[in-house]
Amino acid sequence: MQTFLEFEKPIAELEGKIEELRHLTNAGDINIADEVTKLQTKVDKLLRQTYAKLTPAQKVQVARHPNRPHCLDYVKGLIDDFTPLAGDRGFAEDRAVIGGLGRFRGRSVVVIGQEKGHDTETRVRHNFGMAKPEGYRKAQRLMDLADRFTLPVVSLVDTAGAFPGVQAEERGQAEAIAKSIERCLRLSVPMVAAVIGEGGSGGAIAIATADRVLMLEHAIYSVISPEGCASILWRNPDMAGEAAVALRLISHDLKELGVIDRVVSEPIGGAHRDPAETIKALGDAIEESLGDLDGLDGAAIRAQRRQKFLDMGQKGLG
Repeated sequence: MQTFLEFEKPIAELEGKIEELRHLTNAGDINIADEVTKLQTKVDKLLRQTYAKLTPAQKVQVARHPNRPHCLDYVKGLIDDFTPLAGDRGFAEDRAVIGGLGRFRGRSVVVIGQEKGHDTETRVRHNFGMAKPEGYRKAQRLMDLADRFTLPVVSLVDTAGAFPGVQAEERGQAEAIAKSIERCLRLSVPMVAAVIGEGGSGGAIAIATADRVLMLEHAIYSVISPEGCASILWRNPDMAGEAAVALRLISHDLKELGVIDRVVSEPIGGAHRDPAETIKALGDAIEESLGDLDGLDGAAIRAQRRQKFLDMGQKGLG
């Protein structure tokens, strides 16, 4: 069942009328099929107009849409013969982080991603995509594996942030994230990261310090959530809309700043309206990015990646 966001109410009303008409039969001079076609044309036009002028706060809502495709949807749609690998070999398995081996369009790869879940049961199982230290140590183990067998790494970023619980802090959350970022920088194989929903804080950067960082058009990527920023700066979470603007967390702003390398367009109305088309578009972008890195040796790949992120600090953004 389609979930409509607050700003999509006019669209919801039109689509509701379409559903009502589809349950009717032709009566008198009214041709139901013609009426449905006219209304659908209005819906398509309204979707284009609405999504062409989304505010950053509305983009945040779209990035968090419950029907948006998640990590496992991309794995299913893009990775053949996927073999999941579990555990960090130190403490436990973290289901917030999905990882394993598979074939991406004929190329063997290591896949690392964050899975939020689609319903109550799966969201609880995957801890809403918020990884604990063992999740990031699992990611490091998978990167070690990729290096050992010279396999490219594809990471799918979708998390509100690392898990903030006491147990995670006791087990070294900050150290695990820092080590994961360091491991990304030391990789001697190509790494392509894609922000598919929310890219929240260090929890996202831990698996997104890559040669190429892609981002879906309506995804967000930020050091902190708008609500968290508003609570800290203004002590008022109702200022989240203003915080979203100030954070410049939308894809086109981040491309302009040089934080990401490419914006991948979504279907009209967002990824949740056509997951299959979105998954294919992202797959094409990942394939192209991996192709750009073909032919480079390990030392050159590592040097380019490190310089890319050093430049952000030395030269500034934008």
